[in-house]
Amino acid sequence: MRELVFLLEEASAKAMLEGLVPRLLDDRIQVRLITFEGKQDLEKQLPLRLRGYLNPHARFLVLRDQDSAPDCKLVKHRLMRLCESAGRGAVSLVRIACRELETIYLADLKATESALGISGLAKQQSTSKFRQPDRLESPSRELSRMTSGKYQKVGSSRLIGPFLEIANERSATFKNLVSGIRRLESELRARSISASVSG
Repeated sequence: MRELVFLLEEASAKAMLEGLVPRLLDDRIQVRLITFEGKQDLEKQLPLRLRGYLNPHARFLVLRDQDSAPDCKLVKHRLMRLCESAGRGAVSLVRIACRELETIYLADLKATESALGISGLAKQQSTSKFRQPDRLESPSRELSRMTSGKYQKVGSSRLIGPFLEIANERSATFKNLVSGIRRLESELRARSISASVSG
């Protein structure tokens, strides 16, 4: 069975991906979104969940926020080592949101405006801080301020996900997430082709 499994730090990532992933993947690929109770829970349980996963042909994408960690590459490397310790390193990708998931929404203010019904957000996209929002220290605080508190992590993520422009490259976080999903989809397709040829 072709299956792409997302291992996620929190429920807001799941809510966003529910609206994004169906627009990226072949519908013959089964998707599973597994959430954890924050970063520590994700890191603690990750090796066990990967090791015990029953589908030997699944591909895995781990997604967590950088938050206050000084170097996202170190965070990514640590998570990759956990995947490798579970024997799943070759079939896993790690993606880090710099600094938070909300970076993606600030990189696509048109989607955020449409989803939340707040006019005037999209026109702010051309200002310097929203041309490269991955550099912002606290994207969630910025989004809350811009929306006068209307932005709510899980509920708003669910609304915004279906509106996100897939080709948007203002956020390296989003660009790398999309390319990672497509890479794993390609691996799953190749595996399916090779299985049908050999069978």
